[in-house]
Amino acid sequence: MKKTPAIILIIFLFVIPVLEGSAQNRTLSNLTLEDLYKNNTFQSKGINAVRWMKDNKRYSALEENTTTGGKDIVAYDAESGKREVLISATSLIPSGGKTPLMIRDYFWSEDNDKLLIYTNTRKVWRYHTRGDYWVLDLKIRKLTQIGAAMETASLMFAKFSPDAKKLGFVYKNNIYVQSLDNGNIEQLTNDGSEHIINGTFDWAYEEELDCRDGFRWSPDSKKIAFWQLDSEGTGTFYLINNIDSIYPKIIPLPYPKVGTNNSSAKIGSITLEDKKITWMDIPGDPRNNYLARMDWANSSDELIIQQLNREQNTNKVYFANSSTGRSNVGYTEKVETWLDIHDNLTWLNEGKEFTWLSDNTGWLHLNRVSRDNGKITPITSGEFEVIQLLEIDQKNGWAYYIASPENATQRYLFRSQLNGKGKPERLSPTDQKGQHSYYISPDCKFAIHTFSNASTPPIYSVISLPDHKVIRVLEDNKMLVAKLDAYTIPEKEIFKIKTDEGLEFDAWMIKPVNFNPEKKYPVMFYIYGEPASATVQNSWNGNLWDQLMAQEGYIVISVDNRGTNTPRGRDWRKCVYKKIGIIAPQDQAACAKKIMEWNFVDSSRIGIWGWSGGGSNTLNCMFRYPEIYKTGIAIAFISDQKLYDNIYQERYMNLPKNNEEGYRDGSPITHAKNLQGNLLLIHGSGDDNCHYQSCEMLVNELIKQNKYFSMVEYPMRTHNINERANTTMHLRMTMLSYLKQNLPVGAK
Repeated sequence: MKKTPAIILIIFLFVIPVLEGSAQNRTLSNLTLEDLYKNNTFQSKGINAVRWMKDNKRYSALEENTTTGGKDIVAYDAESGKREVLISATSLIPSGGKTPLMIRDYFWSEDNDKLLIYTNTRKVWRYHTRGDYWVLDLKIRKLTQIGAAMETASLMFAKFSPDAKKLGFVYKNNIYVQSLDNGNIEQLTNDGSEHIINGTFDWAYEEELDCRDGFRWSPDSKKIAFWQLDSEGTGTFYLINNIDSIYPKIIPLPYPKVGTNNSSAKIGSITLEDKKITWMDIPGDPRNNYLARMDWANSSDELIIQQLNREQNTNKVYFANSSTGRSNVGYTEKVETWLDIHDNLTWLNEGKEFTWLSDNTGWLHLNRVSRDNGKITPITSGEFEVIQLLEIDQKNGWAYYIASPENATQRYLFRSQLNGKGKPERLSPTDQKGQHSYYISPDCKFAIHTFSNASTPPIYSVISLPDHKVIRVLEDNKMLVAKLDAYTIPEKEIFKIKTDEGLEFDAWMIKPVNFNPEKKYPVMFYIYGEPASATVQNSWNGNLWDQLMAQEGYIVISVDNRGTNTPRGRDWRKCVYKKIGIIAPQDQAACAKKIMEWNFVDSSRIGIWGWSGGGSNTLNCMFRYPEIYKTGIAIAFISDQKLYDNIYQERYMNLPKNNEEGYRDGSPITHAKNLQGNLLLIHGSGDDNCHYQSCEMLVNELIKQNKYFSMVEYPMRTHNINERANTTMHLRMTMLSYLKQNLPVGAK
């Protein structure tokens, strides 16, 4: 080994400390609301609309074309990184136009010879599922608008037939097919109306069963299977727009509330040759069962349909003949609580088996189910959960999936043998603690890999599998890291907290800048607490609202109570059955009591806030534990569980007639008389999800009980409260101002 010359040692001993000292003493900026909600100062960069090509060696992506202002579609070789412009933005300028189509999304035909462009989009409830579609034929470089004579921005879910000769789409609740050879359009359904919905879904199916695209091409391109919903008889909720005209506009919304009628649903198969529709014979009341999933059963002759009962504790898997409609049950799963629907069904063994996620062992695992006799065989097993199935490598006999056996706040890539033998093999690097996600090529040789944790913005790379070797970094967000280094941003600490009852919970905490453990600080809890999600994740959150509150002088803490969607086993997740709004505040209060014992916590200054289900749990905590929580902010909440939609609430609470006590005790409005602290209610009057009615009913009860509170309504804003000018900035400004006035900041 060479010796370091003395002169270099002197530089290290004297120069480096001076440089480090100057860096440590530099003035750092404070976070501002303008940074977060006006200027998007800390927005991370991603990669745009990546698609694996049919050769499994290349992937396509969108890239800016600075000359035209549009976007090019380029392809990269996964291994070499060689770049090729497949479609220049200039190829996407319509005849007679001057500018390229603005691409919202794009889709390849199976042979990659045609491209479907989705543009000029509009929201349908929460998502942009309506717009214009154009097809570019790469062989002849011809750009054609689909349904050109129809109303602009009115087509939904357009997609190529497998043979790429036709395109199917939904228009005004009917299904159409357009020939890509001659442009002829055929209407396949004719009864679409305000209440008859073909090829898409009503509000509740979309929101709670994640059903939006409601039709499927058969593998031979000769048939289309589709859902038809009839919302006649479903209760109508009315939104009132008071701000866009001098007279109010009434907006009707078919919305099935708890205990009320659903839309009825059925599934049909259309033969394109004669437009004959065959309806599948699925037993049971179509208004009291849900047809939650449907697809072709590995052939063009048969459909596989999942039917959930009204209580959502039984899932029957039907196989239905697409020509006759005759059906039979191939597999049934039944539990005492509720069943979640998983989009993981992949055909194995030449269509003789399919993959199935189930927590029937107490842990959510991947299985194989025989389509002949319904026998279920485990692929994974043990005291951990398969969070997401990513890809099946049938050639080599592997299932690739996301799991986190040792830490519920993290996510890693594993693979297991399809025959169920051997131990799970972790592929994600051991030195990258946090959350990993993957977009794996169909042959499982490459993946687009994303890694982040609480202190590391997303890093995107191309990797090879199964060795997880980084081939190329696509985006490391170093510019964002440099920006963050110029600001005073307190660290997020992830920890566990144990209550007096012996329960252990995952949590995170952000302490104020220049934290002094000898002093006492106020605590602001952020809560969600419902089964749909979880807040304690070791992943990057670019919002930085929590860091801003810590900068102001609060200790900010979030705890995942029992029942939140974390991979800790069936008992942890489903012990809240029939007890939504009851167990969550109990757990939160138990954790808060332990935290209040910490020497640096001021137990007289405890606050809490949440949005949606978190808003409901904020209210329950404020009303049921007024001795703990002194200030709360509840946003876009449900005050009475009977006011919410039936699919969500009945899933976790059963029907009201079977659980009257649970609905009563779990609803914040029941306990409003106990309010003692400072409470701010925030709601959008245009919320189609958690209706403004819920806020008004709680206000009425608080007035009745002579309770003082504050309230801000955002006119015609939806559940996200982010529409129209300056809304997000005003919302966060209102929250911060209220907290500083009612929950004094800083150390004492």
